[in-house]
Amino acid sequence: AFEFSRDEDERKKLWHARHNAYYSCLTLKPGSKGLITDVCVPISRLSDCMEETAADIAELGVIAPFLSHAGDGNFHCIVLVTPDDDDDLKRRQAEFNERLVNRAIAMGGTCTGEHGVGHGKMGSLEKEHSPVCLDYMALIKRSLDPQNLFNPGKVVTWNRGLGMKLGGGPSR
Repeated sequence: AFEFSRDEDERKKLWHARHNAYYSCLTLKPGSKGLITDVCVPISRLSDCMEETAADIAELGVIAPFLSHAGDGNFHCIVLVTPDDDDDLKRRQAEFNERLVNRAIAMGGTCTGEHGVGHGKMGSLEKEHSPVCLDYMALIKRSLDPQNLFNPGKVVTWNRGLGMKLGGGPSR
């Protein structure tokens, strides 16, 4: 259900419920942890994306409740996992995330809305951005963080785009 409020006290209650949603989801699979993933799509495609995601959850047999900030097209899936999950279930959980990301990008969205790229979505960036764009991201990262102290190994690989110069494209 969609709820909003202009009243400050009611807004605080809604935010409290949103922040506790993770813990509520964990009760669906006792002993589980939630792997949080998110995507963002144009608001005009949000309901389509969520309906197709619900169909994937049913087809793949994964437990992955989701919630959304309807105003910006971002929605979060909490894939519930336990150490006891067998290899087939782990494969289906990974396939679910891959389908989710591919769907969002195909709908003109992005592979992540606010949870970031980290390690898990690095491979998805080339589906969304050109290799040259990612080379420039790495160049900027190296320029701002020459010792690779800030989130090493996340978003773009450290050695990506070596030999590039700002403003000039690949060096020759």
